[in-house]
Amino acid sequence: MAYMNEQELNTATREVLKRAVIDPNFRQLALRDSKAAFAKVTDKGFPGGFNIQFVDNYGKSNKTIVIPDPVAHPEQLTEEELEQVAGGVLSDCSASNCGTTGIV
Repeated sequence: MAYMNEQELNTATREVLKRAVIDPNFRQLALRDSKAAFAKVTDKGFPGGFNIQFVDNYGKSNKTIVIPDPVAHPEQLTEEELEQVAGGVLSDCSASNCGTTGIV
């Protein structure tokens, strides 16, 4: 079996996600068995030892935040790179809204 390269994996992931938001049965398949979901959108497999897990982020009380991969040499990052990794700085940060998401 041929394996997906990074670009093919990104394309297949977008397709799985597109189908999962409109098809409840496909969504359940992706949650239960990601490899089976990918098999429905591509004939290529994952490289050995590689796996993707989908989680359901639906509902007010369910939110999943993925921490980015660690930086190999953080001492070498510039201030600008650190801001990009951290998501930047809020430009309008007052005491009433600084650090809030608006979710109650």
